[in-house]
Amino acid sequence: MRYFVTGMIALAGFAGCMAVEMPDAREGRVAYEANCAMCHGPGGRADGPLAGDLSVPPIDLTKLAQEAGGAFPVNRVLSYIDGYKRQAPEAVEMPEFGLLLEGPSVPVETGAGIMTPTPRPLAALLAYLESIQSEI
Repeated sequence: MRYFVTGMIALAGFAGCMAVEMPDAREGRVAYEANCAMCHGPGGRADGPLAGDLSVPPIDLTKLAQEAGGAFPVNRVLSYIDGYKRQAPEAVEMPEFGLLLEGPSVPVETGAGIMTPTPRPLAALLAYLESIQSEI
C-alpha cells in the first residue's frame, strides 16, 4: 500500500508538470545571458569576454548537435550544466549551475520518449541552446 501511495503522489506531481506551458528559446536566452555568455559568448561560439582568461577554453555551444552526430545531446547538456557529469576538476572551469536554475518542473524528453521533470529555467536554457545549433 505504501508503494501505491508513493507512486500515486509521484504520478500526480508529474501530471502537474505536464500541464505547465513549456518554456521557449526566448526565455532560455535570459538564463543564458545571465549564466553563460561571459565565457561562451553572446552567440555561444566560445568568445565571451572571460574566455581568454580561462585555463581550459569554453566549448562552442553552437556545435553540440554536430559533434553528437546531428541530434541535440539533451542528457549531456543537462549533466554538464547541473554538474552531474564532469571531467576531472582541472579539465573544466565551468561552475555548476544546477542550484541557480531551480524552479517549478516541466517535462523534458531525455531520450526514448522518456519525459523527465526538469526545473523550468534549465528547460528554457536547453531550448535556447538547441535553437543556436549550427547547420550540419
